[in-house]
Amino acid sequence: MSSRKQLANAIRALSMDGVQQANSGHPGAPMGMADIAEVLWRSHLNHNPKNPNWADRDRFVLSNGHGSMLIYSLLHLTGYDLSIEDLKNFRQLHSKTPGHPEYGYAPGIETTTGPLGQGITNAVGMALAEKALAAQFNKENHDIVDHYTYAFMGDGCMMEGISHEACSLAGTLGLGKLVAFWDDNGISIDGDVEGWFSDDTPKRFEAYGWHVIPAVDGHDPEAINAAIEAAKEETSRPTLICCKTIIGFGSPNKAGSHDCHGAPLGADEIKEARDFLGWNYGPFEVPTDIYNQWDAKETGAASEAAWNQKFAAYEAAYPELAAEFKRRVAGDLPANWEEATSQVIAELQANPAKIASRKASQNALEAFGKLLPEFMGGSADLAPSNLTMWSGSKSLTAEDASGNYIHYGVREFGMTAIINGIALHGGFVPYGATFLMFMEYARNAMRMAALMKVQNIQVYTHDSIGLGEDGPTHQPVEQVASLRLTPNMSTWRPCDQVESAVAWKLAIERKDAPTALIFSRQGLAQQERTAEQVADIAKGGYILKDCSGKPELILIATGSEVELAVNAAAELEKQGKAVRVVSMPSTDTFDKQDAAYREAVLPADVTARVAVEAGIADFWYKYVGLNGRIVGMTTFGESAPAEQLFEQFGFTVENVVAKANEIIA
Repeated sequence: MSSRKQLANAIRALSMDGVQQANSGHPGAPMGMADIAEVLWRSHLNHNPKNPNWADRDRFVLSNGHGSMLIYSLLHLTGYDLSIEDLKNFRQLHSKTPGHPEYGYAPGIETTTGPLGQGITNAVGMALAEKALAAQFNKENHDIVDHYTYAFMGDGCMMEGISHEACSLAGTLGLGKLVAFWDDNGISIDGDVEGWFSDDTPKRFEAYGWHVIPAVDGHDPEAINAAIEAAKEETSRPTLICCKTIIGFGSPNKAGSHDCHGAPLGADEIKEARDFLGWNYGPFEVPTDIYNQWDAKETGAASEAAWNQKFAAYEAAYPELAAEFKRRVAGDLPANWEEATSQVIAELQANPAKIASRKASQNALEAFGKLLPEFMGGSADLAPSNLTMWSGSKSLTAEDASGNYIHYGVREFGMTAIINGIALHGGFVPYGATFLMFMEYARNAMRMAALMKVQNIQVYTHDSIGLGEDGPTHQPVEQVASLRLTPNMSTWRPCDQVESAVAWKLAIERKDAPTALIFSRQGLAQQERTAEQVADIAKGGYILKDCSGKPELILIATGSEVELAVNAAAELEKQGKAVRVVSMPSTDTFDKQDAAYREAVLPADVTARVAVEAGIADFWYKYVGLNGRIVGMTTFGESAPAEQLFEQFGFTVENVVAKANEIIA
């Protein structure tokens, strides 16, 4: 039987071989963390390689995702559907082993990591979801939700500001099933980190309220195992295990240096490393006895079978709860969802109200929240402004995790990446909120949601210069365009309470990608619509107001500017112009409609077009063409009452009419 050191050396060998074969990558972290990984994966991690989606599996996150050969080696060795050929294709086009771990490519990859700090933040979300789901479903003697979230992170993750946001909140919420390992090797790309990272990290995490296990020898399996056992005994706080390691351990000439951080070791150095480690096998060669000791398929199947027995007992005792658990884990909506939500939308259209769309959003939450026990809301310290709480909202705390609302504090980036973790864990429909301007803090986390195609609903209020006196620091200009240009993102800017409810409904139904919901501070008049027009809202763009016969001019608008476009159309009609008004709350949704529908709404031969939106003007050229006109923003805003700002920047009936007459005169 091979020693634990040789079992860890299998990771080292596969990692340096994979990087060498690709002629790019990061061998240092996998080689340095191999001993920690061996102990965790072989002695503690509860998982089933034959069913990577088993609901009660432990989650493992490699936050320092540049060390991706570590997790690929682990998945291969333990029996996941990741072959040696897949490892040989590391970093190659369309391989299951891309340069950084990517969710959906290889089984067992729980999240996409690479942007440092986001992996540990996703892990916080996963641990939070586990705690909340357990509080909502577990009963005495029936712990059907009972698993850990483990995360590896390096110095880079520690330096990124998002890790401060997330780990601070994790301590406050008492996420006792979260265990993080800090790879304290003192090296980053630029060299020895002492010149730019001198924090007392253990004290920092103690201040967050974490259980900290300092000074663990990251190459001593017994010390690592003892630390993990101690972490699992602490149930009220997350644990940080500080592992002192040597980057590139096993490389005789490059270990401990940044030379092995982000480049292949080279053929000669790999040969010397094999000799140093006593690894007397060729590239990508692992002996059968080592494979057998790593293989987790049998133990994983047994663990899942034992859980299935527990769940069967739970189902017998609590059949309704068991059915609800299965529905939520599967991501299915309630059986009455379509009928109930359609009725809500119809009633809103039948009962007009002039309200801010942020208030319309809250009303939609009130109506839909009663149907969705899986709702998990939150806001970055702006709940009274974002209007994200409804009558059924209950705050989630360390002492009572059965709630459905998280107070994230002023942590926009952390909030958004935590929500990614909640979505990846499953069992919830998560949403968060902040001012639209401050999506900039969270931009990369929303990009990661789009990249992974996971449900992350963000409520962005105070959507334009219309928020007024707070001035340009708080007035978004280019943000909506930025969101619209992000692949896989669906962005909605509704014009009234009906469009707001439709946007919420579609965001909840959209399980495979994130949605940005853009809402106003100021009141918006409700538009008149037929039942057919209400149905067309879901197509992202539709004819709101039309003329008899063929239009000679089309006005396109979103959000608060739809009312302006309608009023401008009325003035143009008095001048004898044939005008169509198109409301386009979601450009990406409209773009996905078939060509016939898009042509029916925006006929190609009607080239006289004016777009009106209190956001960056240039975005709209794709709809109005170079000969069209745009009433939009080309500068930042100013501090003044909203009505003065709209006049100052040309959002008036007179200006829209003037722009229209320029192209149809």
